[in-house]
Amino acid sequence: MATGRGRILRQHWLGLQTLRGPSRGGGAARGRARAFGCRKGPGVKLSAGSAALRCHARGGQHWESSFSCCSGFLDGMPSEILLKIFSYLDAVSLLCTGCVSRRFYHLANDNFIWIGIYSTAFSPARSNWKFNSVEKIAMSMSFLSVQDKEAGYWKKEYITKQIASVKAALADILKPVNPYTGLPVKTKEALRIFGLGWAIILKEKSGKEYIMEHVDLSINDTSVTVIWYGKKWPCLASLSTLDLCGMTPVFTDWYKTPTKHRLRWHSLIAKYNLSHLTVSTMIGCDRLIRIFCLHPGLLVGVWKKEEELAFVMANLHFHHLVERSTLGSATIPYELPPHSPFLDDSPEYGLHGYQLHVDLHSGGVFYLCGNIENGHVKLIVIHLKNNREHLPLIGKVGLSWKTDIFDGCIKSCSMMDVTLLDEHGKPFWCFSSPVCLRSPATPSDSSSFLGQTYNVDYVDAEGRVHVELVWIRETEEYLIVNLVLYLSIAKINHWFGTEY
Repeated sequence: MATGRGRILRQHWLGLQTLRGPSRGGGAARGRARAFGCRKGPGVKLSAGSAALRCHARGGQHWESSFSCCSGFLDGMPSEILLKIFSYLDAVSLLCTGCVSRRFYHLANDNFIWIGIYSTAFSPARSNWKFNSVEKIAMSMSFLSVQDKEAGYWKKEYITKQIASVKAALADILKPVNPYTGLPVKTKEALRIFGLGWAIILKEKSGKEYIMEHVDLSINDTSVTVIWYGKKWPCLASLSTLDLCGMTPVFTDWYKTPTKHRLRWHSLIAKYNLSHLTVSTMIGCDRLIRIFCLHPGLLVGVWKKEEELAFVMANLHFHHLVERSTLGSATIPYELPPHSPFLDDSPEYGLHGYQLHVDLHSGGVFYLCGNIENGHVKLIVIHLKNNREHLPLIGKVGLSWKTDIFDGCIKSCSMMDVTLLDEHGKPFWCFSSPVCLRSPATPSDSSSFLGQTYNVDYVDAEGRVHVELVWIRETEEYLIVNLVLYLSIAKINHWFGTEY
């Protein structure tokens, strides 16, 4: 009898493995799964407790036929046998199994299965010492309380603690700070160790969503440039918004999990309205594409001929990047903790002692990178009339782009990273954004130089940057002859608790 039952269980286990193996899509899973809020489209959206887990999936005809067979076979099994089979699964496989059908979802929420997984993952380190009576009582009380909890309670507890473990480990890595930039020294290491990534969610006016994970990225000194491109973009005319999200693996041992089964927590960073792709937001073009800049820091490339998406590029500043990519939800961005003003008796507190780190780059090539100290709210970093301060841009300025078919470079465009530190060395104003060199509308004092004058301007609610450059024909390079930052008085008063 035992042998026969073992054979049956093995058969069901093999059937379940067939179900799990290529579980990257399938008609039945897309149509019926409600366990984690699955949706149709290029991705399958998962939501456990906080509605922010997503498991990306795609499938084929072979899998769908196998799935239909296995699903019908397993649906006829008694719940007791299915629970026994599910008890052998790990956390990731169990979560994926819950997406198969409504019945599987309820069975995969079983508290007795999840408390076993929870206890194994978060039990204290083993030792040769015996449990004392207090620990024994606590353990028995924990198992006795399983029946009193609603279905899925221990699953939510397990996921919550896994996410907390990731956050705690990230916070520990990000403690050391670079004295020149005021930013965490190990940001690049944190991105690599914890498998952080980014995705864009394109939403049609009808409500349909398309989820795309980043294809490529380049890590700069104070920012990361993330790129999306491909052959299967949805029609641009049908799209309404674009959501930029950070993706964090839910489990700390994410590297042990196959990519197709990896569950990720989505954290909304910014929302963009694609109706703003107008002439006023276009910053450059070449013979193939036009590029549009959407604040904050998003670059959208559109094919000239077809008026369809070619690529999307996001420039993300390191300041609070990890927090914004991990601590938000799928619908609400991460909010910084309330700021406590730095109080001082000096009447000019907050008007001096700033330090600037500025980068100008594109495609991994840096045209300008350096630290500059200065003194006032109107920060004249490079004086127009002091030619000893003037800085050349190294190489030919241009914004490099690529898709899976074409690549190119748009002249006079690049990415600018600005990190302004206060007198305590704390980041005061930070941004990363595409910028463009434009001819000034009115003549400038720098026209006395031999060469054409260009301006680079950036403005947001917290400040403004104005750069003047001259093209030196003899050396074929741009020379920065004027660089000025203007800071918002309201921001200064809020930061330092002053009144001006």
